[in-house]
Amino acid sequence: MGTLIDGLSVNGKLVIVGASPEPFAVSSFQLIGARKSIMGWPSGVSKDSEDALKFAAANSVRPMIEVFPLERAADGYQHMISGKVRFRSVLKV
Repeated sequence: MGTLIDGLSVNGKLVIVGASPEPFAVSSFQLIGARKSIMGWPSGVSKDSEDALKFAAANSVRPMIEVFPLERAADGYQHMISGKVRFRSVLKV
């Protein structure tokens, strides 16, 4: 994960939501030069996901997706790579 710091812009923040007992190396120069930071954030427990899904169902919350038929998988991929996808892109079989 230490190498990810170099991909951050000025004031960029690397948020770690997964845990590993293995340490990773980060140089202070990687952080100080462009005011970058690293922080950890608990991603919650399964009960949190269950509550969120119940809330969505009770309030008619629906995802916003772009659907591509499987035959147009290449078009969908290109759409995603170009950054034109808004929200989520899904292939429909």
